[in-house]
Amino acid sequence: MSDENSSGIVYVLTNPAMPGIVKIGKTSRGDIHARLNELYSTGVPLPFECAYAGKVEDENKVEKAFHLAFGPYRVNAKREFFQIEPEQAITLLELMVIEDVTPALQQEANSIDQAANEASKKLKSKRPNYNFKEMGIPVGSILHFTQNQEETVQVVDERKVLFRGNESSLTAATREILNNSYHVAPCPYWMYQGKSLRDIYNETYE
Repeated sequence: MSDENSSGIVYVLTNPAMPGIVKIGKTSRGDIHARLNELYSTGVPLPFECAYAGKVEDENKVEKAFHLAFGPYRVNAKREFFQIEPEQAITLLELMVIEDVTPALQQEANSIDQAANEASKKLKSKRPNYNFKEMGIPVGSILHFTQNQEETVQVVDERKVLFRGNESSLTAATREILNNSYHVAPCPYWMYQGKSLRDIYNETYE
């Protein structure tokens, strides 16, 4: 028996206190602020940020599709948290939305606790940009794209790679491969000697 259609908003949230984790959920337009207040409880040190939110024709169906697609990465079967990058969810959600409501939802999120928002900015600023030399990846190394091992880049200095014959940042190369206009954290999409750059980054800087 199919669920009754229910238009609403499906959102992708991140939290600076939980790097590498996203929350995928649903809400009606009328209770956005209440939902964000609920999420920002005493058990969460910093408020959530809206990576992307879109109005959909059937919020129940879309949310279930996401939970099925990213089920293997679910942190807890009773919670809507997934160990993925927000871009992975955003790319899928963009195909289903009838209206992008990200700015409105982020405005609601920003209004919850201004002091906490400043704390979030400070926390994020402490995470350094990747540096291949510091991460133990020498010039000339080949990095493989996780979703297509034949797609590669070559490290040319501490921050740049050679991608399809042109010098580029790893971020720009990742966005081009994904055909994604949103900000992309590139490390989860690349591997060096069979190991995720995200794991190498975390070992180096955390």
